[in-house]
Amino acid sequence: MPRTKLLVPVLVVSLGGIGAVVVWATGPSVEPRVPEVAVPLIRVVVAAPRDVQLRVLTHGTVAPRTESDLIPEVSGPVVWVSPSLVSGGFFAADEELLHVDPTDYDVALERARADLARAQSEHNLASRDLERRRGLAQRNVASAAELDATLNAERSAAAAKRAARAVLRKAERDLERTRIRAPYDGRVREESVDVGQFISRGAPIAKLYAVDFAEVRLPVPDGELAYLDLPLLYRENGAAGVEPEVRLRARFAGGEYDWRGRIVRTEGEIDPKSRMVHVVARVEDPYGRETASDRPPLAVGLFVEAEILGRTEPDAIVLPRAAMRGPSRVLVVDGEGRLHFRDVEVARTTRDEVVIRQGLAPGERVCVSPLETVVEGMRVRVAPDASGVPPS
Repeated sequence: MPRTKLLVPVLVVSLGGIGAVVVWATGPSVEPRVPEVAVPLIRVVVAAPRDVQLRVLTHGTVAPRTESDLIPEVSGPVVWVSPSLVSGGFFAADEELLHVDPTDYDVALERARADLARAQSEHNLASRDLERRRGLAQRNVASAAELDATLNAERSAAAAKRAARAVLRKAERDLERTRIRAPYDGRVREESVDVGQFISRGAPIAKLYAVDFAEVRLPVPDGELAYLDLPLLYRENGAAGVEPEVRLRARFAGGEYDWRGRIVRTEGEIDPKSRMVHVVARVEDPYGRETASDRPPLAVGLFVEAEILGRTEPDAIVLPRAAMRGPSRVLVVDGEGRLHFRDVEVARTTRDEVVIRQGLAPGERVCVSPLETVVEGMRVRVAPDASGVPPS
């Protein structure tokens, strides 16, 4: 029994050894191989130089170029109001908008005419008396004192005649002012007058604005002024006649419409809080008086988005924002499929794209794929579906 217990382990060990030798002898041979390096697949954009016009996006609210209060120059009860003198009403230049009762001013005019006739008669009488006194003085019949008194009377009569003529002109003007006329082609913003109401001289009765032009006050960050040709210098030292084009867009009555205008001036200071410079865009004929159009008017108070066309960068290259590796560096793929860092001069950076002024040659491929680790000269594969077309 003891011998049997000793032989069992020996037999197990022997069989295990024989099995290991058989497995080793019949197993496949392993050949050593060099591990393959994974080459990243990237997308590229081909550099294509073209003239790029820089643009500045902003927004503002439409306002009239000319706005004024309608103020009567005479007092009295209102006897007639034009149908155009209502909020939103349109009117033409020199159109009658309101009549004040002219009765008192007719009376004043007749009185002024009578006073002028009386002054004219008295002046004629004084003139003839002066001629007689001079004749008597030449014959030594009248004294010098009498001649001086007659001359003074003639001059006083002449002054009274001039004063009467001035009063007559004022009476004529006052009577004319009882018919209040429109100062320009415009529209009524608001009015506060009606027939039977007594109006006082100098008290506003309506607010009017002109419709020949509309203006939009547009804020522009001071950092983007470099992209625009604006008249910032003093008078003739500035860029004479430079009026950048601006395109306005707005949604109105369920549709989207656009208008064209010009930047006509820059306001006098930079906002100390927002660091914005305000420029003023002007649009001609905002209500379509002279040109027929199916779009709605560029009405006062409408909120619009604006695109100001700025300077043109010649032979610039536009790349997606994803192409940038830092503020002024990109990755270029050479003919052997290797990456190289390239410093470039950036003309402008927006949210979606970058305008490159210098640093890239036409036809060079620029990497636009995100890469975690980049080594100078590393090998890459270019995606076969890469179109190489730069963004518009």
